Amino acid sequence: MEYLTDLKAILHSKRANIYYIEKCRVMVKSGRVVYLTEAKTEKQYWNIPIANTTVVLLGTGTSITQAAVRMMAAAGVLLGFSGGGGTPLIAGNEVEWLSPQSEYRPTEYVQNWLSFWFDETKRLKVAKKFQLLRLEYLQRVWSKDKALHNAGFYTDDADIQQAISRFSTEIEQCPNTTHLLLTEAQLTKRLYKIAAKRTQLEFVRNQDNATDEANIFLNHGNYLAYGLAATTLWVLGIPHGFAVLHGKTRRGALVFDVADLVKDSLILPWAFICAQEQTTEQEFRQQCLQNFAQHKALDFMFDSLKQLSDEGSQL
Repeated sequence: MEYLTDLKAILHSKRANIYYIEKCRVMVKSGRVVYLTEAKTEKQYWNIPIANTTVVLLGTGTSITQAAVRMMAAAGVLLGFSGGGGTPLIAGNEVEWLSPQSEYRPTEYVQNWLSFWFDETKRLKVAKKFQLLRLEYLQRVWSKDKALHNAGFYTDDADIQQAISRFSTEIEQCPNTTHLLLTEAQLTKRLYKIAAKRTQLEFVRNQDNATDEANIFLNHGNYLAYGLAATTLWVLGIPHGFAVLHGKTRRGALVFDVADLVKDSLILPWAFICAQEQTTEQEFRQQCLQNFAQHKALDFMFDSLKQLSDEGSQL
């Protein structure tokens, strides 16, 4: 197994690839992780560049060998089993991932995290910082993304400005996490309304029984964001269960908190735009991955978690 040590080291925050694979077999061939598809007359092997990959989602009709899992774990690739189209994630309860096993995760960030996490007042302060960073990122992305401008999303529009200003103030004033969760839900609902208006779509959020394209795309894109969030937490060594906003009894709740940093900015508007344009699910997925790379979503997640870990330990 000497080839495991020959992997080119690429920081997780700089990795480019997220894979969703279905109806194939993932295996090791000639020292590389590949997936095998069967055409009418021949079998075809396609390489997965694991050193430059953050997440692999295995959809319906897939199988994977132990050797392939071992190589992906050595490269620090998170693995998830999902239904068709990338949702729902079914590898574990709630939103969870098969994390690579390593005894060498850093301890600095989890120690800082735990220094404030058991104090409800401090945890609320960090939760508010999460939401404010989320709004700052949305303003930054929407103010410079020309493709969003072409679709009618401008941060200086009155309704968007009003939403950002209103919820920035309300976030600061929330007395507890229950009120903060309610405020966060109202913000997202308001952004749904803005996006539906821009794209002239009738929309009601239905996460569990999605039938229209906007809801299907939202679910799909959100799971991609969950993958990035889980990767960030694994690299920094912070367990997924130490959430600051979402339910403390859900073992993947911190994944939701971290994913929320980018979902409104990079997933939400494009779910509506792609639904309006009647794109395929694959085209929508490629748009999301392009957004992640263009706006450095992983970098932002890493920087935010490091910042909040440090600030939280000093409260």
